[in-house]
Amino acid sequence: MDQANTTAELLMHLGEQLRAQRLRMNLTLDEVAQSAGVSINAVRRLEAGDGSSLSSFVSVLKVLGRADWLSTLKPAVTINPLDMLRQRGPRQRARKPQQPKED
Repeated sequence: MDQANTTAELLMHLGEQLRAQRLRMNLTLDEVAQSAGVSINAVRRLEAGDGSSLSSFVSVLKVLGRADWLSTLKPAVTINPLDMLRQRGPRQRARKPQQPKED
């Protein structure tokens, strides 16, 4: 998906994906709505890209077996900050051990 897409275009694309998934599962609007505990109009609005509540969206995703889509919203942790603190860069200089001072 391109960064230049408008919010309306993104919602429409998302709605198309939801509708396609519902049809692949051979579910009616009514079946999805009842299983998700939302109104048929809420499912219709989601599929049309008109939006709905976030709660309705998540409920419909769960019914369609696509709650895993939500995991794509969180970034994967690739670097552990604690490991970065423990690592030191390559030495730049050699140094002789200090001799104890004699008083």
